[in-house]
Amino acid sequence: MRVRDLLAPGAPRLRLLAAEEELDRQVSGVMTTDLQDPGRYLHGGELVLTGMLWRTVPADSERFVRTIAAGGAVALAAGEAEVGPVPEDLVEACRRHRMPLLAVPDDIAFGTVTEFIGRQVSADRAADLAALVDRHRLLVSAAGGGGLDAVLDLLGGDLDLDCWVLAPTGAVIAGPADRLSAEDRDQLVRAHLAAQRQRRRPPHRARLAAGSYSLLPATASAEHGVPQSGTPLADWMLVVAGDITEWTTKRQQLAENLARLVAAERHRRDEGRRLRRRLADEVLALLRRDADPAEISRTLYASSAMAARYESREPKSQAEEGSWLILSAEGTGLPDGTVRAVLEEALGITGDRALVAGTGTGAVVVLPAPDSPVPADALRDLLAPLEAGLGSEGRITLGVSAPASEAGGLRGALEEARHARRIAASRVGRVCVAGPEELASHVLLLAAVPDEVRRAFRSRLLDKVIAYDIEHQADLVRTLEAFLRSDGSWTRCAAQLHVHVNTLRYRIGRIEELTGRDLSRLEDRVDFYLALELA
Repeated sequence: MRVRDLLAPGAPRLRLLAAEEELDRQVSGVMTTDLQDPGRYLHGGELVLTGMLWRTVPADSERFVRTIAAGGAVALAAGEAEVGPVPEDLVEACRRHRMPLLAVPDDIAFGTVTEFIGRQVSADRAADLAALVDRHRLLVSAAGGGGLDAVLDLLGGDLDLDCWVLAPTGAVIAGPADRLSAEDRDQLVRAHLAAQRQRRRPPHRARLAAGSYSLLPATASAEHGVPQSGTPLADWMLVVAGDITEWTTKRQQLAENLARLVAAERHRRDEGRRLRRRLADEVLALLRRDADPAEISRTLYASSAMAARYESREPKSQAEEGSWLILSAEGTGLPDGTVRAVLEEALGITGDRALVAGTGTGAVVVLPAPDSPVPADALRDLLAPLEAGLGSEGRITLGVSAPASEAGGLRGALEEARHARRIAASRVGRVCVAGPEELASHVLLLAAVPDEVRRAFRSRLLDKVIAYDIEHQADLVRTLEAFLRSDGSWTRCAAQLHVHVNTLRYRIGRIEELTGRDLSRLEDRVDFYLALELA
């Protein structure tokens, strides 16, 4: 603030007595004193507030004003409550030293003046920092790691503001993690996601045992050059200690600019993940078409080498690469791409090692297997805060495979994860996870079979049937699936396919003729069932 702001409407009722030409001086703080020689306590930029108890003779005024001027004071405010009106010798001394002199009436407390200056100086510093944050946004967007922490440290040191950037799972992206407990982070994330789902206008407010907090989505409109991620379930959030709705306008702008800065950093990080997304989609495509394990292995090694560069460590050789596991996830009542974005964010907090491929409302994740098994409970706890943002119709179900020791076993691991996800989907809850330990069927056997054996088995039973369907526009494969699901019941299967029983008998006979198998035998039915599962 400037000295003239003390005379503006809304300021305490001070009277200007000297040095009107110096009112544009910048005030950085207040010093209240009645010492005869306060110069050693001045740092420059202060308004000196005094009750004039240091004055015993007129000559004291010259000495006092000369001392504070040498110390860098920008103005003097003299209170009239103790010694009466400001004496003329003090007015003359201030004129000689070009020191603005303000009279504080006896009904105005020094505390009122100090509080007013404190608010104004704090608001101005906030505005300066807001401009700094706005300028720094582009720098953070172009720079790697640590940018957000540096800005939050700046705010904490200069404005005594505690701020955090949280992922929707409650993980700390930036900020003093030791000042926000895991339980508090969980409550804040849930409050924010619930407010987002209800489309309440930010900032959202939350009151915890530790105090009140303001929550802002780390998103920005197109006018700021930062596109939104498309789903609040994957967006970062800015947490600010205190209720920012009670702040001055300039101070609120600081929080808004900081939220845009966080959005820019998130966008920069997402841009860096584009290549990994392409690799993830390529790995999934390779698994779906039963590609050569060596081709899959090369793609996985490329992703590991990329993650090593991201984490600034030496990449392992292809021979040293360990085992992998697969997660299969599906979203219900959620837009396409939501589950992919959620898992990419949840699994990417500690490093970009997970490959997350999108499949519409679902996702498939390939990631290095940790040293110890990943329990389904741990994944469910990780995703649990998202429940607040899913709504009554939204669900996320996830299945986890056992580790595959080599690329050739990933096709089976994918199958295993999908079956585990079906188990998860049969449960009640908005976020449900099932692991390989819950599978007790042929799936475990199929997952352990080498890919070349699986391909040969499937080909021997189904290739001729598939070729016949293609050549004659027939429907033998679908008929075979329906027949096995109907447990070999002719009437139930015919009703399900909406065909006459004689038509069904003709189709089954054609399948038996093409394959040399007898679908009245249990062994042949089991073989066909397994072949269809492998397909």
